[in-house]
Amino acid sequence: MDNTECGIVLVTTGSQQEAEKIANALVEAKLAACVSFTSINSIYTWQGKVSKDQEWQLFIKTDLTRFPTVEAKILELHSYEVPEIIVLPIIKGHQPYLQWIAQQVD
Repeated sequence: MDNTECGIVLVTTGSQQEAEKIANALVEAKLAACVSFTSINSIYTWQGKVSKDQEWQLFIKTDLTRFPTVEAKILELHSYEVPEIIVLPIIKGHQPYLQWIAQQVD
């Protein structure tokens, strides 16, 4: 696998339960090798108003050639009207780890 095919998809959710639901679905469907998530605080503008919320940030490690299917699965399970779904390509990385990602994602 070329390193540029590996990437991290960032997604925020409003609850730990939703983060776990999305993470489990992606890993079980072999759309992600691993999903890590942590609690974060977000300040953002939504519908003309500044808001502050506790959210959960997901770090989805995947093969970016599968992004359309990953995105569709996230949208199917996500409760937000406009969820954050952002792709960060992995430019360089530990080759055995990148190979592991490739082996886990179908």
